[in-house]
Amino acid sequence: MKISLGSPARKAVFLGTCLLLAGVYVGFAGRQFLASYFSTQLDLLSLQRAARLEPGNAFHQYRLGHYFLQTQHEPETAARFLKTATTLNPGNASYWIELATAYRLLADPDLQKDALRHAVAADPSTPEVAWNAANFFWSIGETTDALREFGVVLAADPNLSPEALDRCWRIRPDVNALMKDVIPRNSGAYSSFLDFLISRSEPAAAANVWSQMVQLQQPVETNHILGYVQYLLGQRNVPQARQVWRQAASFSELSGYQPSSDNLVVNGDFSLAVLNGGFDWQYWKSLDVSLAIDPTESHSGPRSLSIVFDSRGMEDVGIQQLIPVQPNSTYRFSAHFKSEGMEGAGGPRFLLEDQFTGASVFASEELKDADFWKQVEGTFITGADTTLLRLRIQRVPAGDAIRGKLWIDGVHLAEEPEAGGGY
Repeated sequence: MKISLGSPARKAVFLGTCLLLAGVYVGFAGRQFLASYFSTQLDLLSLQRAARLEPGNAFHQYRLGHYFLQTQHEPETAARFLKTATTLNPGNASYWIELATAYRLLADPDLQKDALRHAVAADPSTPEVAWNAANFFWSIGETTDALREFGVVLAADPNLSPEALDRCWRIRPDVNALMKDVIPRNSGAYSSFLDFLISRSEPAAAANVWSQMVQLQQPVETNHILGYVQYLLGQRNVPQARQVWRQAASFSELSGYQPSSDNLVVNGDFSLAVLNGGFDWQYWKSLDVSLAIDPTESHSGPRSLSIVFDSRGMEDVGIQQLIPVQPNSTYRFSAHFKSEGMEGAGGPRFLLEDQFTGASVFASEELKDADFWKQVEGTFITGADTTLLRLRIQRVPAGDAIRGKLWIDGVHLAEEPEAGGGY
């Protein structure tokens, strides 16, 4: 449809209408711009100007409430503005959280509870909201609500897991109840719960969590398994540690690190990355010895362990492996070594000893004077109570200087068959 503007009067009316609409738009946009500008300032006068320019904007009311709460420390005044903000925008959980804080400072638990319930309803999955709500519900004894919100925290924010788990355990120290109603059903949450129970030295509860992790069959990070095995060995619970290591093979990166009847030594040819824990090799740094995996020298696999000595006196090289065994049983140990430029009285040797008593069960010949790969071997019988051996490389005599380079490879330990031919 065309509008005829033929007469001067019609042109004037049309022009006036356009100018009026443009003026209204510019005025509205200007108010918005000024209100937005003032709301970003940190002084009270600017925040009040923003609220006057846009009285229906919840954010400006929230900014005023936040200012009176955090800067002026006037919770009563803050609560008035924050209440207006939640009325204008009830779907913003942050406004309700701030209002709940004001009510807490005013010592009004009923209104604080109401504000937190609104915050949870507005945003049921954000960990900050759930954390505030959970701690408040806990403080007033409403443990069911508290545990529910702590469960939200555990599902959403791994960084808060230790604190949330501590509060959950203090509220309800019942592993089955927490696993059923609070702990999210995933390997990450289960692993965090396992670590927490280890830190609290709760062996029965930790075993319960582990059994449910096994049933879950979801990937688990290796460090959690290494930590649990170390804890169990510290408790001298070798059977449980062996079972955990074996079970972990199906849902972790430990499938290649399993001992066998042919060789109880894990990663004996150093073909795998050294885990520095569990039933793989464990090592520690020393100024006297340098340990490294060497792909240029090997006997039975693609690599070997290189050990460089530069010491005025030492007793241990700094690498070992813990090996579960049976008591009163015969075992054969063997390994290959090669040396270069070894200087000093005596030399290093393989040593197998009871992890818990320190009693030696086998010591090899000295590992020196071999510019080609040479084997050391021998048999021994474990003690009546021996269940865990420590395999390490000992320096004899301990106090004398030693220099040179040693390679080891093909480390092997197996139970000898009984006289009848069986095991």
